[in-house]
Amino acid sequence: MMPILFFPFLLLSAIFAQQGQSLVKPGSFLTPTTNSSWPSPSGLYAFGFYKQGNGYAVGIFLAGLPQKTVVWTADRDKPPVPADSKLNFTTDGRLVLQSAQGAETGLASFPEGASSVSMLDTGNFVLLNSANQTVWQSFGFPTDTFLPTQNLSHGQALYSSISETNKSTGIFLVLMQEDGWLAMYPVGTPYTLDYGYGGLGISGQKNDVVLQLEADGHLYLINGAGTIIVNMTDGYLAKDVVYRLTIDPDGILRLYSHDMNQNGDWTIKWFNPNNDVCMPKGLCGINGYCVAIDLQVGCNCLPQFEFVNKEEKSSGCQRNFTIAESCKSDIHAMEPVPNTVWENNNYSIIISTTQDNCGEACLQDCNCEAALFKDGVCTKQRLPLRFGRRVHTDSTVALIKVGKSTPTIDGYLPKESKKEHYRLDILIVGVSLLAFALVVLAISGIAVYRIRVWSYKVISNHGNTVLGEDVAPKSFTYAQLEKVTGGFKEELGRGAFGTVYKGAIWNGVGQRIVAVKRLDKLLAEREREFQTEMKVIGRTHHKNLVRLLGYCHDGPNRLLVYEYMSNGSLADVLFTPQKQLSWNERMEIARKIAKGILYLHEECESQIIHCDVKPQNILMDAHRCPKISDFGLAKLLKADQTKTFTDIRGTKGYVAPEWHRKLPVTVKVDVYSFGIVLLEIICCRKSVDHDRPEEEAILEEWVYQCFESGELGKLVNNEEVDKKQLERMAKVGLWCILDEPSLRPSMKKVLLMLEGTVDIPTPPSPTSFLSAI
Repeated sequence: MMPILFFPFLLLSAIFAQQGQSLVKPGSFLTPTTNSSWPSPSGLYAFGFYKQGNGYAVGIFLAGLPQKTVVWTADRDKPPVPADSKLNFTTDGRLVLQSAQGAETGLASFPEGASSVSMLDTGNFVLLNSANQTVWQSFGFPTDTFLPTQNLSHGQALYSSISETNKSTGIFLVLMQEDGWLAMYPVGTPYTLDYGYGGLGISGQKNDVVLQLEADGHLYLINGAGTIIVNMTDGYLAKDVVYRLTIDPDGILRLYSHDMNQNGDWTIKWFNPNNDVCMPKGLCGINGYCVAIDLQVGCNCLPQFEFVNKEEKSSGCQRNFTIAESCKSDIHAMEPVPNTVWENNNYSIIISTTQDNCGEACLQDCNCEAALFKDGVCTKQRLPLRFGRRVHTDSTVALIKVGKSTPTIDGYLPKESKKEHYRLDILIVGVSLLAFALVVLAISGIAVYRIRVWSYKVISNHGNTVLGEDVAPKSFTYAQLEKVTGGFKEELGRGAFGTVYKGAIWNGVGQRIVAVKRLDKLLAEREREFQTEMKVIGRTHHKNLVRLLGYCHDGPNRLLVYEYMSNGSLADVLFTPQKQLSWNERMEIARKIAKGILYLHEECESQIIHCDVKPQNILMDAHRCPKISDFGLAKLLKADQTKTFTDIRGTKGYVAPEWHRKLPVTVKVDVYSFGIVLLEIICCRKSVDHDRPEEEAILEEWVYQCFESGELGKLVNNEEVDKKQLERMAKVGLWCILDEPSLRPSMKKVLLMLEGTVDIPTPPSPTSFLSAI
């Protein structure tokens, strides 16, 4: 006997079968509380309002089941709407969401306006023209769920939801790649093997491979020749069963089935990956790592860290102690976390070492907050650590710098012996210091002598200037650098403060190519710029900052010696069509630039404002890794300083508005400049281009127009890119270039937004604050 709950489904099926197709005409509308949805002919699916949080969302759900299962959501990242909202299919053929005050948000439309809309029995919601042809369909804009008869072709992706009850975009995606592979990634990461997991496909395919799911649950990848290349399931014989493929909030792709003749819940028929629930990277957020417990996800924090939100483990972990500002190793310790793998975002590598030496090297380095050790290789890391998971077969040990308390003598000695012990201590310490001083003096004398003799021999043997691999910049004479550059013969570039020449310096093994910047002889001002650059870059060390190798302070001559960057500047690469980078390469470059600026703002001993961030000052090494250069305008802030007054600096087009208003400047001037650079990276064009039509000449104005009108594809000249990522990047850029500095995000927040780990609200117009005052 058929269950009673299934009777309404049969009744709806009969009603709509008579109509042939459930067409909704212009002028129709829905509200959350009355007439809340338009069903498909059989009543299995419906389009309309469903309950989410304290309000309502608009989407597609299985109405023919006892429990509504949402399979698609319109504008999923917008907040829920109140009960007095209305979904209106307007008389001019637009589908809009209206507030009680009359504000409209477009959900679906096409230029001529639709003649009707229809919820189909396949789960596809369509807009139809007067010839009954589909002009827009929800199948073309999938969210987290894939239905039978739907195709996922190259460039299309499913994005997980935040949770079962919150359908906003989550932290994982499954992508049909150009190479024919169905691959899964954390949102915001490059599409490379380092970040992917659970890939399905075979090599040598073209971009005509599609993912298909049939009504019987047959799930497979098929190429353009009609050949099934990967068979995930063979299909099932059961009748009256519906199927859906969903990338769940935990990053696992699952095929579900539901028997329409039963009242049970959904059954999992297939899932991927199927061997490790911790394989999706980022389940436990930053500074947390995933541990599989009976096929369930468990999250642990690093030592002396705790969850930001115990109810939401993916929010990550934060320190539960204050890291000491002092670099003394006796107030810190290294605590191992064995068999854990992490994203390797190192800034320094030590090879052929031991785990103990690796930990000690990190303890002695103020910048080092953690180290990863494996097979004799030690990589120094800064926090946060990302994508941690326990892999029992992996020998990687994460060494985490933690605080430690040093017990006093009072805790160990009886009172009667303390006085004598202190006197003995003083005597021992005094004798030890004297002996140590004598030993150091002797060693220093020998070392100085040997270094001078060795240097003389090397210079004599090689007839060239020697460059050691010391951390501190080396001092050169003008004559040495004149010889290094062949008499300043090969010019690499010319800037506001001087000219850069190519040179070669002996490093004890072979020649190392360097860039030598000779400052112009406008001595009063250039002396200040020279000293600034020396102070700033001489004590910074980050893989996204150009390294200063040496300097010359010889009479009136001021020169700086840098590592050579073989791929020129970002401007050379970005604005030269023949050198154009792919979308993923550009996004990775943007993230690395942000990391370099974040280091200057928050991780240096003295906070540094660069003051002239622009593509010409971002150099590209042999691997196209961006490095920030030209610190001549940089402003140092004291520990207790957050802002400073200074004369206008920087380059037109990248200068923040507060410079012109003679307001105190903060690190937010670099955020503004980065925002302009980010928009240039997105669009591969300069911020001001008067050869373009008037409405496109000023980049930030054009970007906001395209964002507001939902035409972001114009920015990339219809290049095939991840549309979600494009929208996120544009929003980050627009937030960065707001006129009001306090509204701009910090570089730490910018980096989190670029990486997709935090939500990005809709940005206002870049000049909206000014307009309001």
